[in-house]
Amino acid sequence: MPTKHRSSSRSRSSSSSRKSSSRRSSSSSGKKKSSSRRKYSPSAGSDVKREMHEFKRGKLKSGRSGKTVKSRKQAIAIGLSEARRKGKKVPQKKAA
Repeated sequence: MPTKHRSSSRSRSSSSSRKSSSRRSSSSSGKKKSSSRRKYSPSAGSDVKREMHEFKRGKLKSGRSGKTVKSRKQAIAIGLSEARRKGKKVPQKKAA
């Protein structure tokens, strides 16, 4: 009886390895390949660069409140939103 149990466990392990390999191939084919086109226009990058320049010198102010921006991420977001307003090529803002 123990020999029978061993053989069944071997068949299970080989079938599970087959399943995992099929999962790997399907997941890699399911991924979307990145395109070679640029996502941001060079002029949008220069807008962000200008905002970062102001941020580093402590001159960058936020919208209506006029408070000084303290976060690097916020400075980048301001640069991108200004580029969007000017109609430059920038991906859409992610929905919250």
